[in-house]
Amino acid sequence: MAAVEERTFVRAEARYVRTAPRKAQLVAEQIRGRTVPEARTILAFMTRDAARDVEKVLTSAVANAEANHGLDGDELYVLTATVGSGPTLKRWRARARGRVARIKKRTCHITIALALPEEQAIPAPLPKPAPVAAPVPEPEPEPEAEAVEEEEAPKPKRAPRGKAADTAETAEEKPKPKRAPRKKAETAEAEEKPKPKRAPRKKAEPKASADKPKTTPKKKTEDS
Repeated sequence: MAAVEERTFVRAEARYVRTAPRKAQLVAEQIRGRTVPEARTILAFMTRDAARDVEKVLTSAVANAEANHGLDGDELYVLTATVGSGPTLKRWRARARGRVARIKKRTCHITIALALPEEQAIPAPLPKPAPVAAPVPEPEPEPEAEAVEEEEAPKPKRAPRGKAADTAETAEEKPKPKRAPRKKAETAEAEEKPKPKRAPRKKAEPKASADKPKTTPKKKTEDS
């Protein structure tokens, strides 16, 4: 039977990170071989954008060691920190004279492994808790015959309140008075009487003085 090798490190990996491998590799070199608290301090004060991605991978590796193996994250150190190149996305940009220029959007894979000092063996993974079965709902008791009869019986109607009840009773007792019909004779007389005709308007007579201009008689001159 083959012997089971003891694990000496805990690792975490981030794939297809949208940064150039060269830029991430410069950050990974700064934390290789350092303890976890020192690596966190270096990454927190580093101004490179790739430091944020490397810090996320370091935090994930510490969480794996604490949750799966029951280790203390501050006792570990960075065994390896490697950066591999991922697929490159090709884009194009318009240039002069109808030409195009290629834009390469590079990606990378970041891997960080943590280990105990003096290459101590990592304990076996903690056993996973057994899944808890969902509680079985208890069967509802059957309702008794009396309760069923009470549910089937209709509920008595409520009596109307105070004044509303009195007004409803008086309205039911007193019928509404009917309107008296109009007399047919009066309507017939009104139909027989014709409407008086209007007198025609008198036409305005034209004024002679206004139409014809007045002429003054000329004076006769006596011959001397």
